[in-house]
Amino acid sequence: MMTGNKFNADQIQALLDELNTTGSGWHIDKGKVTKQFVFNDFSTAFGFMTLCAIYAEKINHHPEWFNVYNKVNVQLMTHEVSGISDKDADLAKQMDLYAYKLAKQ
Repeated sequence: MMTGNKFNADQIQALLDELNTTGSGWHIDKGKVTKQFVFNDFSTAFGFMTLCAIYAEKINHHPEWFNVYNKVNVQLMTHEVSGISDKDADLAKQMDLYAYKLAKQ
């Protein structure tokens, strides 16, 4: 399980660079790793949230998110360290993987 080591500014930039090589849209907003996922319809968006919720529960690290129809806005931050950590990096990568797989269906 991830340890929750707080990232410094260089590590945060490296994370954003890595996340945005395979997808796009990740950025920092109010100190949180942030992205809006857009799907074809509500069912796919809800399916994405379900997959992410199961994974988040498994790793005990939960996103802040908001859903309207086919859009899911996600913000990640590790409250235990009051910043961004490897927990957020792991969850962001998993979210991108789920979104990619759902887009291929």
